[in-house]
Amino acid sequence: MDSPSRPRRRRRARRPRRRALVALALALITVGCGTAAGTMYMTPWARPRAETVSSSASQAADGEEAVESATEAAVDRDALLAAAMESVGVADGTEVSVAVLEADSGETASYGGGVFDTASIVKVDILAALLLRAQDAGRTPTAEEKAYAAAMIENSDNDSTSALWRAIGTADGLDAANERFGLTGTAGGDGPLWGLTQTTATDQLTLLRQVFGATGSELDEASRAYVRELMERIAVGQRWGVSAAADGAAWALKNGWLRRSTTGLWVINSIGRVTAGGHDHLVAVLSRGNATREEGIALAEAVARAAVSVFTGGTAGDAAGAQSAS
Repeated sequence: MDSPSRPRRRRRARRPRRRALVALALALITVGCGTAAGTMYMTPWARPRAETVSSSASQAADGEEAVESATEAAVDRDALLAAAMESVGVADGTEVSVAVLEADSGETASYGGGVFDTASIVKVDILAALLLRAQDAGRTPTAEEKAYAAAMIENSDNDSTSALWRAIGTADGLDAANERFGLTGTAGGDGPLWGLTQTTATDQLTLLRQVFGATGSELDEASRAYVRELMERIAVGQRWGVSAAADGAAWALKNGWLRRSTTGLWVINSIGRVTAGGHDHLVAVLSRGNATREEGIALAEAVARAAVSVFTGGTAGDAAGAQSAS
């Protein structure tokens, strides 16, 4: 009974001694190698941490630079357009606004602001609203609607426009469609006065994206193709405006012109798609206060050229020269 207990007592007695020896050994190692061990073992852990912080800081800096570069690029496009517009003669009392988008890159530029009367460019909007209503009803446009639409867009026929204006529910119908299209600064004209619909250049660019864009449109492909087809068949005497910025005949457009009875001055607008420098561009030019229709047309064409030159590398002088020759 006693013999098994003795070894246990001896082992218990030795444990403190062993612990003391281990502690002494560790103390000696620490004294002799503390600095080196600290360098050897601590530095490898500290180094990745420092590198991680440095890498994170670098990534953050890169991210900030990327955002800053993107912002600067957007600002530069507007600055380039403003510079190009310096060579476009805008008469005293005349106001102009333009917005342009390069389809491939999605980059935009704009100049000027304010709300303008649409005159006949609203006819594209009216047709888009009509086609959207037909889509919602699960039908295609009727033969009568298509006849009105062709006359409205190709020849800018006002009676046909009035018929379709009523068909879409006048201003309420247009405004409802535009809410779906994403137009935030456009309001339909009062009563039968569709030509006095109010809009902005950036809203007209949004409308053009609904017609010419491949994605994000409320209009299906058949509806978009139909609008584009009519805008490519404009009557000969109305083929002015943004088409002046196109290479050859690669364009689709709708123009608007209106002499205000209160002032005798002209509203001249032009919207559409042009192909220049191997790329498609959507362009919207709005102007008011033009002394004559001819001066307004020359201005719209010069502005369109200036807008497209921001992406094609043309010079501001090209726009000015073209305006002088018009």
